[in-house]
Amino acid sequence: MSVLESFSLAGKRALVTGASRGLGRAMAVALAEAGADVVCASSKAGGADDTAASIRALGRQAWTVAADLADRAQIEAMANEAGRIDILVNNGGSIARHPAVDFPADEWDRVLRTNLDSVFFLSQYVGRSMIERGAGKIINVASLLSFSGGITVPAYTASKHAVAGVTKALANEWAKYNVQINAIAPGYFSTDNTQRLRDNPERFAEISARIPAARWGEPSDLAGAVVFLASAASNYVNGHVLVVDGGWMAR
Repeated sequence: MSVLESFSLAGKRALVTGASRGLGRAMAVALAEAGADVVCASSKAGGADDTAASIRALGRQAWTVAADLADRAQIEAMANEAGRIDILVNNGGSIARHPAVDFPADEWDRVLRTNLDSVFFLSQYVGRSMIERGAGKIINVASLLSFSGGITVPAYTASKHAVAGVTKALANEWAKYNVQINAIAPGYFSTDNTQRLRDNPERFAEISARIPAARWGEPSDLAGAVVFLASAASNYVNGHVLVVDGGWMAR
């Protein structure tokens, strides 16, 4: 297999959560461009229809599924509906912004269940068959807040620190079965989750000044990273958190 051939995803079937828009949509389309067929998951029925249509326009197969990622029973049902999966991208997530001293308990529970519990249990459900087959790729979406604390987002920060830890824990157990579990930690990207930051002139300027690339990321900037971690090119990469941040962490 040549180096270029090792990046091909032909014959693979991926499941991407949070595929309706933003980073999830971009990663789902990137996997299809590399040859994969994609199951596009969203929180509501029909939510990922546009993403699936874009994938079919590339000549690949696409399906849609829906689940509330905070509901373990729905996660398991979605995994069963998705069928055999070669590549799992745990991208779906949620955020809540409140000062820590006033952070609502129900919001804490919702964010942790959505961002952390879903990553572990969906990996568990899908990972069992990967282990049986002796092959599979799991890509979790971490964050720069897997490394720092952030401001007014304690539940999100806790969940993303934990996602990095779960990534390493699963890699330690499943690498021997030829299953690679890694994570992507996006920097500051132009998505719905960062709209409030971008709408705040002071915070926008403060963050922008620290990015060596002198711009915020666009969802398409994750394409190369997700294809690499989903392909045979990364077969000896395991338990790694790949930062895609325009140089933020280097500053």
